Amino acid sequence: MEKKIRKLTTAQFAKLHGVNKRTLHYYDNIGLFCPDTKKDNGYRYYNISQSMEFEYIRMLKELNMSIEEIREYRENPSSDQFLKIANEKEEQIDIEIQKLNRMKKILQTKKEQIIFCETLQEQEIRIEECKAEKILVLPYDFVDDDISQIFACLKDVWSIDQIRMGIGGFISLNKVYNKDFARYDGIYTVALNDSSASNCLIKPEGKYLCGYQKGMWDKLPMMYEKMLEYAMKNRIELEGYAYEIGLNEFAISNPNDYITKIMIQMKESIE
Repeated sequence: MEKKIRKLTTAQFAKLHGVNKRTLHYYDNIGLFCPDTKKDNGYRYYNISQSMEFEYIRMLKELNMSIEEIREYRENPSSDQFLKIANEKEEQIDIEIQKLNRMKKILQTKKEQIIFCETLQEQEIRIEECKAEKILVLPYDFVDDDISQIFACLKDVWSIDQIRMGIGGFISLNKVYNKDFARYDGIYTVALNDSSASNCLIKPEGKYLCGYQKGMWDKLPMMYEKMLEYAMKNRIELEGYAYEIGLNEFAISNPNDYITKIMIQMKESIE
């Protein structure tokens, strides 16, 4: 006995696939996807076997193919044409995955920073073991207050995603000792990926003297002074640059709650 193929009304087919009936009506009107049967009374019935066909159309739509492109393919489907579409979309998906992974890394970094900030006092000095980090750098002295100019430059040199990772400043230890904070040596951001770039360097792993300052930037010289006093008192030798980075700029309503982290590498003692 031949098995009877089940027919579904427009409402039933729409519910099965989680779409609005208007979508099915629209696809029918433009000839993209039509019901298997149309009665004289205007009722439309879909064959359950049309479900896979409909889901492939939805998939192509979700992959940003236009209705016209999908219809053109469905009018003359072929293995070669499908493989061409599949290869193009795979490349686009890979690019989107990379973008989403970058966004995820940014969110994870910011989330960790915000949670950490909740534990801090107004001023704290700590010794921390830091991993080596690849950072992108750009010479900038902070003398020019035109932030729009430097932002436009960073968009060209780095990327918007990289900017979202956070931007800090670095200054030579010699300037810190001389209390010369008028001109910094440059700005930096932690690299989002391992791709090579001409304007990058490795922030070395090791122990760092870290200072956390709550408040506006004008308080940073005082924090530097306390860090140098702490280093002298504990016979800690410092080297390299002092790296500054804001930790919570997007999670505060009062500028006085802004937290800046300062990191200065400690010179390892040779016994």
